[in-house]
Amino acid sequence: MKIAIDSKFHLTYCTNIHPGESWVEVFANLEKYIPHLKSRLSPQAPFGIGLRLADTASKQILEKDNLAQFQAWLTQEDLYVFTLNGFPYGGFHHQIVKDQVYVPDWSTQERLKYTLNLTKILAALLPEELDGGISTLPLSYKPWWGDDQQTWDIVLKNSCFHIASVVAEMVRIQNYTGKLLHIDLEPEPDGLIENTSEVIDFYQNWLLPIGGNYLAHKLNIEQNLAESKLLEHVRLCYDTCHFSVEYEQPHSVFERLQSAGIKIGKIQISAAIQVKIPADVEQRSLITERLQPFAESTYLHQVIERRSDGTLYHYPDLISALPYLEQSLAEEWRTHFHVPIFIRDYQILQSTQDDIVTILHLLQKNNACHHLEIETYTWDVLPSEMKIDLLTSIQREYEWVLKNFAGN
Repeated sequence: MKIAIDSKFHLTYCTNIHPGESWVEVFANLEKYIPHLKSRLSPQAPFGIGLRLADTASKQILEKDNLAQFQAWLTQEDLYVFTLNGFPYGGFHHQIVKDQVYVPDWSTQERLKYTLNLTKILAALLPEELDGGISTLPLSYKPWWGDDQQTWDIVLKNSCFHIASVVAEMVRIQNYTGKLLHIDLEPEPDGLIENTSEVIDFYQNWLLPIGGNYLAHKLNIEQNLAESKLLEHVRLCYDTCHFSVEYEQPHSVFERLQSAGIKIGKIQISAAIQVKIPADVEQRSLITERLQPFAESTYLHQVIERRSDGTLYHYPDLISALPYLEQSLAEEWRTHFHVPIFIRDYQILQSTQDDIVTILHLLQKNNACHHLEIETYTWDVLPSEMKIDLLTSIQREYEWVLKNFAGN
């Protein structure tokens, strides 16, 4: 949905919050939730969908007349799709996901084929007047590769080849249909690219020279033109939770990306858990107790602590970090757990909600991105006292964003 009638900003929520990896399950959830949300939030205007399709669903929607039937349903219900979530390839609910969310990574043919399917789907669904993005994983997962630089180089190089192959298809689609599609790389803690410096390094030292050379040969164009097409079609998915966990300031991220010529394709609106670490051991014990319910077994909840001298220390998961909290040298912990964005304080815990407000303000000044997607996907694994009706929860998230956007 547009944030206002005359606005260029489109707001949606990511349907990865709903379980189901087959197209039948995905469509059943869309039918169950989307029309009700539209009637509450956008009864007189088109309502956008942030569609998540697992590999299984992406193949099935392309079979028979499934895609045509879905397009007809979108038209009938006054709905549109402008962004896809292509990060989780397989199961994302009711099972242990953890680091398997990165499987297969961008060094593999499986990830390439999956994303090409998503590209075909988005090209068919995207309204003609909009650009469309596919958010995807930050290439791979650092802990898998250790200190083996030779293996890292192979992973990075193959990732460039595969991403450039998707860009070649997106260029073909744009030439044929006029529709602009882009891949939106999503940095997160412990991803192969996890912060602004690593993103810029990847573009400058890998994607543009290596991917550019590959794309130049594939399209029979000059290297500099190939690099400009990569910058147009490979963008960043700025997940506000992820960058907050990395302690990065939104102003600085925006400025550095723009200076490097890197575009933001999508802003995912999400909040991390934030807690100030007191010196008192008993108070630390209370914090440990309060954090315990969030150390659940489905998703990775990376923790980054900041010490008094400004240095950062990483823990791969909250469950492995908690035993160290009472003796930690940290003054603050931030945890990759997508808590509801409309809540700032959780008793002795807080969220990084302030960073979202800052970004909503920034966007209206610098025109960095027009696609906004709410991404609180942890409703099923939240502590019981934080759970409310899902439809109402989603509605409250929209209303919070609209209120804070209008208030800037």
